[in-house]
Parts: sequence; C-alpha cells; structure tokens
Amino acid sequence: MDKNINIQTFGCKVNTYDTGLIHKNLNSFKWMKPIPDSVHILNTCAVTAEATQQAVREIRRIKAKDPFATVVVTGCAAQVDTGVFEKLPSVDLIVANSHKGLLPELIEKYFKKELTERTFKSNIFKKEDLEADGGVEPQHSRSFLKIQDGCNSFCSFCIIPYARGKSRSIPISQLVNRIQEIAAGGVHEVVLTGVHIGDYVDETVPANNRLEDLVEALLQKTKVSRLRLSSLEPIEISDRLLSLFKDSRLCPHFHMSIQSADSDVLKHMKRNYGADEVISSLENIRKLLPQAFIGIDVIAGFPSETAEQFENTYKNLAATPWTRLHVFPYSERQGTRAAIMEQVPHHVRKERAKLLRDLSLHRYQSEALAQKDQTLNSIILKKPSRGTFALSDNYWPIALDDEGLGLNAICESLGGQEKQIRITGFNPNLGEGALIGKIINEHTQEML
Repeated sequence: MDKNINIQTFGCKVNTYDTGLIHKNLNSFKWMKPIPDSVHILNTCAVTAEATQQAVREIRRIKAKDPFATVVVTGCAAQVDTGVFEKLPSVDLIVANSHKGLLPELIEKYFKKELTERTFKSNIFKKEDLEADGGVEPQHSRSFLKIQDGCNSFCSFCIIPYARGKSRSIPISQLVNRIQEIAAGGVHEVVLTGVHIGDYVDETVPANNRLEDLVEALLQKTKVSRLRLSSLEPIEISDRLLSLFKDSRLCPHFHMSIQSADSDVLKHMKRNYGADEVISSLENIRKLLPQAFIGIDVIAGFPSETAEQFENTYKNLAATPWTRLHVFPYSERQGTRAAIMEQVPHHVRKERAKLLRDLSLHRYQSEALAQKDQTLNSIILKKPSRGTFALSDNYWPIALDDEGLGLNAICESLGGQEKQIRITGFNPNLGEGALIGKIINEHTQEML
C-alpha cells in the first residue's frame, strides 16, 4: 500500500475486518502514479450519534495538523449520516458502505481529477456482495473473519440495518478455504464476526446450514489453533452450539448482546426473547463451561424504562452467572423508532448506568481473583494495549510479570504466538483490570 495512505478504524470487529479488506484492495491495486499527498481513510461507525461525531472531530484534527491532507470518509456513518460529512468542506471523498469496494479506483480518479462528485452512495439494501477476503492486518495478533453482514431484526434502538443492509452470509466452503489460507499465514486465532452472526445461513446448500454447521465444519476441516465467536443473543445459545465447545480450539468466551433483563423493555426494544431466555442462556453456559468468560451488552435508561423495570434487570443480572457488563447509557439515534419514544431523563440514565457498572466491577474483580494459580492458554499480543501483553483463550487480558525480561522484546519475538501463562495475580489499575502472569517454558514447564 502507498506509504502516503493511512487508515483509521472506528467501531466494531466487522469494521476491523473491513479495514483489513481495504488494506488488501489498496495493496493489490495497480496505481498509475504514486499518491502525491497524504491520504487519511476513516472507516467510520454509526452505532450512536456520538460515534459519528467522533469521526467529525478526527477529521478536524487531521486538517488542523495537515491542511493539505486528503480525507476520505467510508463505513457506516458515511452510509447513514452522509449529510453530516457533505457539510464539511474538509472532507474530500465520501464513500458509503455501498461503494466501499471501489475505494482504490475512486481515490485514483480523485487525484487524476476525473470525478465530478465527491459522494458515492446507493441503496444498501440492494447490496449483495459481502466483500470477502478481509480481516488480516500484519500488525494484529488475531484475524477477524466476516461470516455474515447486515441485519433483518430492526431493533427499535438500532440504525445498523440502514448502514449494512439485509442479512447475507458467506458459504461454508468459502470460509473453510479462507481460514486455511489465514492459518497457513501463521495466524493462530480467527474471530468469526458479523453484524448478526446468529442469523448466519448458508443458502448454497439444500439444508440451509446455520451457525452450528459452520462452526462444526471449521473445526473439522481446518487446522487453525483457535476459533472465537463474536456477539450472540440468548436464544442463539443452543445445546448443539454449546456441545461444540468440547473442542478446545473453540474459545470459551461469549459476548452476549442482551441489552436488558426485563421482558417488557426487551419487547419495546423489539428483541425476540424475554428475561427467562436471558437467565437460562447464562446458566446453561456456566453449567457446561465453568471457565467461560461471559461479557454482556446492556443499555441503561432505554426509552420508557421504569424504575421497576430497571430494578428487574439489575436483580436478574445480580443473580445470574457472567463475567463483565458492557454498559451503555441509552443514546438517541435519529432514524430509529426509539428516538421518538418517551425518553428517560439523561441524569437517570447515568445513575442507572453507574449502578450497573458498579455491579460489573465487583463481579469482574471477583472472577479475576479466582483465576490466580490457573494456567491459561494465551496469545502474546503484537501491539500491547494499556499494559496488557497477552489474551487468554477465555478472553482474560494478561499483563506479563516482567522480571527484567523486557516486555517489548517479548512482544517483538513472540507476538502472535500461543503460550501457556501461569496467573500470579490481578492488577485492577490496568484498563478495567488485567490478570498478571508469567510465561511457562514449554520445555521445563517452569515460569520464565
């Protein structure tokens, strides 16, 4: 890729995958001439209005630092908040998700002055292509593999179907081949991601194979060291899916998109499950996989949520097994049904979010302390983050106990490799808290 091109990724793992695809497309494109100026591509997120504003602030920062830089906005915000960027004279090209695959051609035509417009966007619901073969970025320790894109649920708070289009999936045969390629390149962990992976269906076969069939095929037909699933909903935790975790290559980690544990609130959100399904799914996971890390997305202060309904969510969560909550105070998103519903006051949303975060902190620290003296199969990160140098298969962040070994040297030499790490403690001050551990010498079985 031309050294003058920089890419920034905002938002979810699907965007991380798409950035890998953008890298690949730019690398393989035969440029007629070298790019004359610095180009900044922003692969944006639109899950909240604040996510779009984050991109706007970054654009202004770029232009303040380099007034002659070329700014290209792509991704979800470019699709649903196009007008926001069209009002910014500092944005040179707007390439919505509908046209993301054309980025190299559009950038070259821009510099050749062949474009008569700066916005490229069409009806996302007519998009069929999933733009496979992304997800691999050399600086990352793991690879993200998009198995599905789009969403048919239209939850009342969510704008993403309008940014990503209808649900569509990549056939199992293609995904098997892709993982074989990724594993042959030395990648030890692949994260299966999508906008709604529970909707996965391979329509190229008569049986319309679902997510469980895909996971089973990948475990049987590929030799990748670790597979990890991204976000799932409670009713998608089937007995068959849980049974597949008997294979140790399938990481015992669940990111549960539940949003609430009160049935009435879930109904207003247009989720297709209730509190009973939330509780049973969490209990089933912990019963069969006691070491599983369970992260849960929760929205605090959803429109019309009463004090009693919030109390139901709090009590249900306090009584069920999980590891950490990802708490989001409800944020109005223009274009969604929830934005025109009766709103909970902002200060109440913040108060409820704080109560849930306090609950999460106590649970997380308690679960972390229970990891002491455990040996966790972990990947050494190529790019340490906030003092975290490794990630266990069950998703615990681990800070390595240095003992004079030189952590940067360890990451340079071992980055991306699997190692056994003995947990010696817990540091609550690293990010949201990280385990402390030492790498075990694979020959002597002693800690380094």
